[in-house]
Amino acid sequence: MPIRTVLDPVIRILVALACLSSVYLYLYPLFNACAFPSTDGSAASAFRSLLIQHAQTTAASTSQSQPEPHTYPHSDAALAPFRLLVLADPQLEGDSSLPKADEALAARLRQHWQRIQQQQQDDIHQLPAAIYRALAELCGDDIPRSLQAARKRLDLFGNDYYLAHIFRTLKWWAKPTHITVLGDLIGSQWVSDGEFEWRAWRFWNRVFRGADRVDDALVDTALTGATMPMDDHAWAQRIINIAGNHDIGYAGDISRSRLDRFERFFGAANWDICLHLVVLNSLVLDNPALDESIQHETYDYINDILAHRTRPVDDPSAFTLLLTHLPLHKPAGVCVDAPFWDFWGDDDGGGAYKPHGLKEQNHLSKQISQSAILKALFGMSGDLRAPARGTGRPGLILTGHDHEGCDSWHYIPANTTWAADGDDHDSESRTTHFETKSNNANANANRAHTHTGIREITLRSMMGDFGGNAALLSAWFDFDANHWRYSVQMCPVGVQHFWWAVHVLDLVALGLLALPAVLLVLPLLVPVT
Repeated sequence: MPIRTVLDPVIRILVALACLSSVYLYLYPLFNACAFPSTDGSAASAFRSLLIQHAQTTAASTSQSQPEPHTYPHSDAALAPFRLLVLADPQLEGDSSLPKADEALAARLRQHWQRIQQQQQDDIHQLPAAIYRALAELCGDDIPRSLQAARKRLDLFGNDYYLAHIFRTLKWWAKPTHITVLGDLIGSQWVSDGEFEWRAWRFWNRVFRGADRVDDALVDTALTGATMPMDDHAWAQRIINIAGNHDIGYAGDISRSRLDRFERFFGAANWDICLHLVVLNSLVLDNPALDESIQHETYDYINDILAHRTRPVDDPSAFTLLLTHLPLHKPAGVCVDAPFWDFWGDDDGGGAYKPHGLKEQNHLSKQISQSAILKALFGMSGDLRAPARGTGRPGLILTGHDHEGCDSWHYIPANTTWAADGDDHDSESRTTHFETKSNNANANANRAHTHTGIREITLRSMMGDFGGNAALLSAWFDFDANHWRYSVQMCPVGVQHFWWAVHVLDLVALGLLALPAVLLVLPLLVPVT
C-alpha cells in the first residue's frame, strides 16, 4: 500500500484539528462572549457596540486618513466611555529558575577536563578512576541538569508569548480605552539590576509589545491637579503598572534603589488622575518598614489626594477607582488567602531588610484597610452627621496578589450607625464598624441591611496555572440616576498547556502537509543504481 494512501486521512484529520484549535485560540474572546459590558446591561448591546467599532476600524484601514479607532464619533449610547483591560500578576521569571553559570554544561566540561589533566600530572595510575568519576557526574548530573535548563528556557520563552497572546488578543478584540497590570510584573524583588533590566525588556518587547509606560511628565502634570483628558486615544497604548511585592518587596525590605529601578522601567508607584483613578503603592502602608521615607511619601501622597485632588464626598459626579496590589483585610474564609503576616529576624541581611521588619503579608492590616482606604480615601463612616451621611464616595477597588482571585464587599452594617441626637451612646459605639463578606449571588439581598459599602475585586492571575485570566471593566455616568455605574466581565483564555498544544499541533500539521512534496522530490534527488 503506498505510504501516501495511509498518510492522506491522517493529514486531513490533523490539519482540520490544527485549524479548528487555532481559530478558537486566536478568537477565544469571541467564543467566550467576551466584551466590555454595555451601559444598558445587555450582552447583545455589548456585542453590537464591539462590532461597530471593528467595522469602523476596517473602514478606516481602507481609507486614506486613518484616525485612531478609539477616537471615532459614535452615537452608540450603550458603549461605555471608560473601558479598562485589567490584568494581574504575570510574574516573569528568569535566571533565578536556571542553573548558575558555573553549573552550565560547557563550564562543567571544562572543570572535568581540568581535573583529569591535573590527575594525569599528580598520579597517572588514578587517571581511569578520575575519568570514570567525570563521566558519572556528566551523565548523572550535568547532562540532565542541562536538559532541564534547556526545557526551562523554552518554557520561559513560551510563557512570554502565552502572556503576550492574552494581551494582544484582548487589546485587538475588546478595544479598551485603558490598560492596567495590578503588580508582580516580575517574579522576584531580589534579582540583580541586570536581571531586572532583562525582564523589563521582555515585558515591553515580548509580553506587552507596542505598549508604553505612563510617562513621568504626564504623572507630574496629574499630581499638580491639572485637568487632563482621560479620553485621549494615547491611553489605549499606555500600561498603568502597579508595584507588586515581587517587583519592589514588602515594607520591611523595600529600598530606595528597588523602588527607583521599578519606576525607571515601569512608571511611578503613586499617582492619580481624574476620573478619579488612584494608583497606590500599598506595600509600604504597614509597619515596620525598611525605609521610612518611602512610607512617609506614600502617606503624604494620600493626604495630598484628600487635600487637593479629591472631590467632596457628597459630589455624585465623582467616581474613585483604586488600583493597588495588596488586597484589603478580610476575615479568613472570604477569599482563598487568609490574613497572614511574617517578619524578618534579628539580623538585617547585610542591609537588605529591616530587623523585625515586615517580610510578607497576604492582606493590608485591618487598621490600614479601614483608616487609610475605606475611611480616608473613600470617606465611609458610620456617623450620619458626616458628609453624604457617611455613605462615602462611589467607586471600586481593584487589587492583585491573591492569584486565585476574589470578589468581596466591604460595608458598614446599618444597625451600627449613629445619628446627631445619639448622645446616650458610649464612645465605642461611635467607632465606625466595618465588615467584609463575599460578593456572591446573594450580595444584593445582603446589601439591604448595610448602611454603605464598596466592592473589591481581587483579580485572578493571568499566569497559565490560573487560566490566563483578564477582566473587562466598563464605567459610565448615568445621567438619569445622576451617579456613576460600572460592570465587570472576566475573560480567561485557559491554561498554558492548551496554548502549547495548539502551536505544536500546528507545526506537526505543517510538517505533514510538506511531507508529500518531500516524498515526491526525494526520488529525483536520489540517484538510480
